Amino acid sequence: MRKLFTQVANRVAIYAGKPLTFILCCLIVVVWAVSGPLFGFSDTWQLVINTGTTIITFLMVFLIQNTQNRDGVAIQAKLDELVRVSKGENVFIGIEHLTEEEVEEFRNRCEAAARKADRELAARNKK
Repeated sequence: MRKLFTQVANRVAIYAGKPLTFILCCLIVVVWAVSGPLFGFSDTWQLVINTGTTIITFLMVFLIQNTQNRDGVAIQAKLDELVRVSKGENVFIGIEHLTEEEVEEFRNRCEAAARKADRELAARNKK
């Protein structure tokens, strides 16, 4: 069941981002708007677009969130592997599980190290 959901979520996310999908949605709105006089701009006419967009939005939120979660985890795993096999410090692996303050400490540490490396490089280039 999970595999099926993943496949459906991926396909929906891919198709939802296509220009043709956007154009089709625009056409649906235009057809709905043009049909307004035909239906006398009735409450039912308004309810059709409101209900349709609400249902689609509700379902898309979960599909897109699922896709983003999987992408984020996959990217994190790739970054962790790059850190593990490089000269980077393995202490960075898993920092996404720390508190916001702890991650900020790591970021500050990295920025300080980058500034120091820049100064050292500039000093070597002056010689």
